[in-house]
Amino acid sequence: MTDTESRRRNDEPPYTPASRHEPTGWVGMVVFAGVMLLMLGSFQAIEGFVALFRDDFYVTTNNGLVIPMDFSAWGWTHLTIGLITALAGFGVLYGKMWARVVGIVIAVISALANLAFLPAYPIWSTIVIAIDVLVIYALTAHGREVRY
Repeated sequence: MTDTESRRRNDEPPYTPASRHEPTGWVGMVVFAGVMLLMLGSFQAIEGFVALFRDDFYVTTNNGLVIPMDFSAWGWTHLTIGLITALAGFGVLYGKMWARVVGIVIAVISALANLAFLPAYPIWSTIVIAIDVLVIYALTAHGREVRY
């Protein structure tokens, strides 16, 4: 054995442990995103049920919307987005990669749908869009923090 080999062997530990990713303080942001996805799903579903069962609740004409559709069609759209969003929220809380991807995609779709629905319910749609942006940030920047 040469002198270099003996020095290298003495400096190295007997084994190298597998690198393990320890969660950081940002894990709270991902849990926030999961909970917000659950809440957004609920909000979207409520918005969809209102559009389905109370057409007179929204005070704009069909021509006043960005995408002129019947409020029943908007109701089904919001209800579908809400159900997918809630499922993605549960998946994010369980640390699933597919849920992160679905959560990001559905948050973008939700923001666009609420942008188009803005004339019918401006304050509520603005709040949902702001939460969508926070969810997108949390899942893209720190999504891998929650893994089991």
